[in-house]
Amino acid sequence: MRLSYLLEAIKKYKLTGFPDPDITGLSYDSRNIKSGGLFVAIKGNALDGHLFIQTAIDNGAKAVLVEKDISLPHEVTVVKVSDTRRELSRLAERFYGYPLSAMDVTGVTGTSGKTTVTYMFESMLSAAGKKTGVIGTVNTRFMGRLTPSSVTTPESLDLMCIAREMANEGVTNLVLEASSHALHQKRVIDLPFRVAVFTNLSRDHLDYHDSLDSYFKAKSELFKNLPVMVNGKKSCAVINMDDPRGKELYGLTKASVLTYGLNGDWDIRAENIKADFTGLSAELITPNGSAAIKSPLLGEVNIYNILAASGAALASGVTLDVIKKGIANLGRVPGRLERVPNRAGLSIIVDYSHKPDALSKVLNNLRPFVKKRVITVFGCGGDRDKGKRYDMGLIAGKNSEVVIITSDNPRTEVPEIIISQIEKGVLDSGMKRANGNQPENNTYLIEADRSLAINRAVSIADIDDIILIAGKGHEDYQITGQTKRHFDDREEALKAVDAL
Repeated sequence: MRLSYLLEAIKKYKLTGFPDPDITGLSYDSRNIKSGGLFVAIKGNALDGHLFIQTAIDNGAKAVLVEKDISLPHEVTVVKVSDTRRELSRLAERFYGYPLSAMDVTGVTGTSGKTTVTYMFESMLSAAGKKTGVIGTVNTRFMGRLTPSSVTTPESLDLMCIAREMANEGVTNLVLEASSHALHQKRVIDLPFRVAVFTNLSRDHLDYHDSLDSYFKAKSELFKNLPVMVNGKKSCAVINMDDPRGKELYGLTKASVLTYGLNGDWDIRAENIKADFTGLSAELITPNGSAAIKSPLLGEVNIYNILAASGAALASGVTLDVIKKGIANLGRVPGRLERVPNRAGLSIIVDYSHKPDALSKVLNNLRPFVKKRVITVFGCGGDRDKGKRYDMGLIAGKNSEVVIITSDNPRTEVPEIIISQIEKGVLDSGMKRANGNQPENNTYLIEADRSLAINRAVSIADIDDIILIAGKGHEDYQITGQTKRHFDDREEALKAVDAL
């Protein structure tokens, strides 16, 4: 593919060096450049791609896309633009032949619930006979293929590569989790979203965003950029109006809107909600009529996820009876209020709740099912927002009978320091440190080794307790220092049960 063909996607640039080389591939990672490649130098938070241009050339790059003035041998083409990350998206689309042009694309954003909403919506689309692809926090999956994810929303180049594979397999509907990082970094700016879903907004990623307002601004880009029409179909914003930020988004979008929630006469809502440890039932009310629904998922928080997915499905032309079928068909979402069946019959729940609001919601949703105690095992990630550690300790202490503070991807921080910051919140909740082998109610334990912490929780629990293992959810690794090793909360819980 000639460079001149690719550059037709870019409005303004300055070119020096060899005028029109044949380009064999694109990469923003100099290590992945092959002979004839175009290297895109992106200035990130930690590393500046401009520092690796020579490595890219040594690996065979014939052209480089840059933001800075640089001098290179004439045989290497230099294309200077104002924003390489922005232009990478345009180049990627063109290089992969605009793979999303015939797909119906839905973006789901918000602090919590994105993954469950995408799983639920996927179930509804599958029930409707649609060939669906999903890109999200847990994995990328389509047509029986599944690849674990390293980030919630990939870079634009990786997105287009995946989209091309999906298009080649006949995928008709793409459902994507749109993270605040991705929206802020323009990774999804050229995706032809027709449906956008907002779940909720609370404190998260403040190690990256300057403030909660900046975090919301990034999320709002999905709705501000949503056009009125895509491919001859009306666009639609599906918005949680029980969240105060939802009301702000309502006024920001040009698209038609479907509102949802439980605390108002919204377009999509639920009544007669019943929840127990086997699942949920409710009356789903929509502009297209109402239906009695049943779901194996736990907790009222999943009613909101069902409403959000139902809105996306209605906007995609899925009928109410198929929506009902899709709800019933989804038995589990990895690491989201996920039960861990075990031979001892203990009630063990693994959940991804790694931020204050999510932990609070999970504990509140479990409370109606508690016969005796909630035993909460959790920690906080290292090299991330330190301000949430106290808050999460306070929430866990107020909403649990026993808390076991442990590690959760400490990364380059000292685990004991993270734990001490969590402990301050637990203490301020009124809890005291436990003495003895069998902790009393309103006490906490500290065990930095997450495996031993889970083992301890299982060893002190009985059949009437609920064990919540929070923070990692679907993750199957623990990061300590620079080392990433296999670790799965579900596997550890089962090992602990087997050791009883």
